[in-house]
Amino acid sequence: MTVVTLGETMVALRGKGLLRLGTEFRTSIAGAESNVAIGLARLGHQVRWLSRLGTDESGELVLRTLRAEGVDVSAVVRGPEPTGLVLFEQRLPEVTRVEYHRAGSAAAGLRPEHVTLGEGVRLLHLTGITPALGPGPRAAVEAAAGTGVEVSLDVNLRTRLWSSAEAAAVLTPLARRAGIVIGSPEEIELVGGVESLLEAGVGEVVTKLGADGAAVSTADGEWTAPGHRVPVLDSIGAGDAFTAGYLSARLDGLGLEERLARGNACGAFAVASAGDWEGAPTRAELELLAVEEGTALR
Repeated sequence: MTVVTLGETMVALRGKGLLRLGTEFRTSIAGAESNVAIGLARLGHQVRWLSRLGTDESGELVLRTLRAEGVDVSAVVRGPEPTGLVLFEQRLPEVTRVEYHRAGSAAAGLRPEHVTLGEGVRLLHLTGITPALGPGPRAAVEAAAGTGVEVSLDVNLRTRLWSSAEAAAVLTPLARRAGIVIGSPEEIELVGGVESLLEAGVGEVVTKLGADGAAVSTADGEWTAPGHRVPVLDSIGAGDAFTAGYLSARLDGLGLEERLARGNACGAFAVASAGDWEGAPTRAELELLAVEEGTALR
């Protein structure tokens, strides 16, 4: 495997209307790390996803979906606890409410002994979500980060799981050990800020700027790339799509500006489609953003 990602994936139910009034749901899966894994697989990279799932039908859905997307799931551990559940409600066109049911989930039982990266791994992708699930997942992340493989960390703060102070105490040391740190401006500040991370030896600090694009800072300076203006259907998963695009270009040996450009392109595809990962582009589709509006590809 070229890349390994580690973290919880849940069954996702997306409501067509308001939950309180009763609504129909579309069933899928959701998880930041598996979103990145799918994004990388669609761009042609070999990716393994590590986690722990229940021995329930929800776990089967997660595995089936990831296998279908070309993600290796051979090292996933199963347990008696249930697979986590997340509900999405589109309350306004650009406002999504999310309700989690993940306490006591199989992924919350993740432990260091469940982490097996395998041979030939070039990059380990982690997020700040997994350490927030409890002491066991936190220890699993620490064990994975200590294997000597280069780490990419998306800060991905979830204030429903822990406070900013708690997150900073755990994620700052992890970020300082990473080769790549990714986050919004606020998340980058949470783990010490750009200058502090670069002084600690982080090679690339990538700042996601939403519709304004993204920036990357290294010891040699800062580079920026503009975003794409596309109709926004669903913003959930856009950050993960950006991360997949950026890491893909890095694995391909492209320059910093080209990495940002591919990340921004993948993020644009994501917001123009419904779902966490469904809109992630293939490598062949990356050029479609340059096609004139209203074009029919026949």
